Amino acid sequence: MNNIIFFGPPGAGKGTQAKLISESLNIAHLSTGDILRNKLLENDNLANELKEIMSAGNLVSDDILNSIVSTRLNKEVNKGFILDGYPRTLKQSDFLDKFLFATSNSINYIFNIQINFEILKHRILKRSTEEGREDDKIEVIETRYNEYLNSTQKVSDFYKDKYSDIYHEIDGSLQIQEITQKISQILKKSWKTANF
Repeated sequence: MNNIIFFGPPGAGKGTQAKLISESLNIAHLSTGDILRNKLLENDNLANELKEIMSAGNLVSDDILNSIVSTRLNKEVNKGFILDGYPRTLKQSDFLDKFLFATSNSINYIFNIQINFEILKHRILKRSTEEGREDDKIEVIETRYNEYLNSTQKVSDFYKDKYSDIYHEIDGSLQIQEITQKISQILKKSWKTANF
């Protein structure tokens, strides 16, 4: 069983890589972004609250995300999973650590996809044109990037210090296939039976 966390600023490509790796390993890809976007379609009070938060580019509260993620993790905890977009705050990482301890689980690999803001901005605006995502506006991009630096970057650094042996930094400016290849090579070192 293998559990993986992907870190990286919005638009770095962590969702793309998480999806590709989840397909290769046949384990669940738990993207909080996708989960939240699906929740928006339900048109209940929580969906309306989320719509306001996300359209402004702000992060959803720890309690809401912890609840959503733990519900999904309970279904996947004995099969392996990939977390993409979670944990985003130190409070969430504390919640995750306690959840994993309580279920006798641990994280096996952490990948941090690094990329500078100018490349990021270009990528997200291109994605906005191609996919028509409403949260891909320049003001929202800057807000989300700053939120990332102020909160999630600290979580990534925390894991880097605490779990340096399983923490891997990846150059996000590379092509998608090159990034996948680098991640696959790291995984292959211990997953000799994995189908890559």
